[in-house]
Amino acid sequence: MQRIQTAKKPGKDRKVTFYAKEPTRCPVCDASFHREELFSGRVSADEMTDELHRTYKPLHAFGEVLPLVYELEVCPSCFYAAFRQDFLPAGQKFAEVLRERIDSRVEEVQRIFSPLDYQSPRGVLEGAASYYLALLSYDTFSKEFAPTIKCAIASVRSAWLCHELHAKAPNENWDYVVGLLYRKARFYYRAAIELEQNGKEPYSSQRNLGPDTDKNYGHEGVLYMAAILELKYGPTDDPAVRRERLKAAKTSVARMFGFGKKNKSKPGPLLEKARDLYDRLKAELQEGDEEDE
Repeated sequence: MQRIQTAKKPGKDRKVTFYAKEPTRCPVCDASFHREELFSGRVSADEMTDELHRTYKPLHAFGEVLPLVYELEVCPSCFYAAFRQDFLPAGQKFAEVLRERIDSRVEEVQRIFSPLDYQSPRGVLEGAASYYLALLSYDTFSKEFAPTIKCAIASVRSAWLCHELHAKAPNENWDYVVGLLYRKARFYYRAAIELEQNGKEPYSSQRNLGPDTDKNYGHEGVLYMAAILELKYGPTDDPAVRRERLKAAKTSVARMFGFGKKNKSKPGPLLEKARDLYDRLKAELQEGDEEDE
């Protein structure tokens, strides 16, 4: 893929982020760096998409600020990346293999996201790349870190940020990258559910299953995401296979209606989105039935 130029990073006068006083030492390459943090009060929440992605209104004082950009810990020297709770323990446990893969990790991410600069305030490019780097890092992690569901979350978040890049630079092939990442997300969500159900890699103990940063929609959110990604980004070349997968997604979503009153683990917005998704799945399945007649 050709080198892709993107929009400039936010100007320094916006002051949307600060750097942590205490340095973080990379467990892979031993480099020391200061974590970039987002100041509070720099965002104004807007609508939530059908993918449970929270959008934000630009504020006059700070411009466009995307909280997803700052969520992952990334070593600016070796490009090891992970969710913050995993950065040190996973990095320490798998330091040897992560160290062996430094060159391939840097080369692979820069084939798509370039130029990258994690020494300066992050832009959307660095944010999207951080999740792609997480995919390359979690590939080596064992089940206690729930790598499959975290790869699913990282894939869909990277897709969201690449969509932002496409909006800024519509002629730079970001829409192609978005499609690849959504398909990765679909694969990982399906795999994560299967591994959770057979007990080989449980994710139910994880603190936040996202998919975005504003709310934790838990296991039901994971089921929802698998269904919406199947509908929107699942393969369509074999109508019979697609039909079976959509029927399974419809059954999974239908179970969400039996939870009754709103509560913390099944929040109202998720139920509303699930009802809409159910109708969309039902409509496509009925359309297929009519075509078969």
